Amino acid sequence: MKVLGIMGSPRVGGNSDILLDEALTGAKDAGADVEKIILNKLKISGCHDCKKCNETGICVLKDDMPEIHKKILEADAIIHSCPVYFWSMTAQMKAYLDRWTAIFDAEWRWQKAYYPKMKGKRIGLITVCGDPNPHTADPIVHSFKSTADMTKLNWIGVVMASATDKGEISKDENAKKQAFELGRKVAN
Repeated sequence: MKVLGIMGSPRVGGNSDILLDEALTGAKDAGADVEKIILNKLKISGCHDCKKCNETGICVLKDDMPEIHKKILEADAIIHSCPVYFWSMTAQMKAYLDRWTAIFDAEWRWQKAYYPKMKGKRIGLITVCGDPNPHTADPIVHSFKSTADMTKLNWIGVVMASATDKGEISKDENAKKQAFELGRKVAN
């Protein structure tokens, strides 16, 4: 079992990063090999909607996303972690998610070569917002859950937490436990 963690916050060591680490620790505890990608450390351009990938399954943009596509295809499960920025996901996470278009054909089906590797892949999500109401992150959940539903990915669940100051989530034992359990769940 290989679990890929995608960190969508530009704040390394921040709340989203801490909870992703908890989830990856849970996955590792369940016997999975884990890897974490920090999107902000990579160059990921926004999708140009040129549609060249519709036939080839390969994006023509020259950046780090093709390497991430390979890691997505190799993983059995993916856990995304993202803070709320202006009632939505970060620009880094949005560019990443939009670039999933390369693994679809023009009819929004998996590319034939990718289907066997994407079928049944497990997907989970962690959100953190500064609002005391963690449902401020509902638009992010909607994006990821809708993607999972459309593509028949195996939606494992979401952890939604609230924290503002960098590292504040470390004091939230419940959020850390939920993240750990999400990691265990995607690995089982």
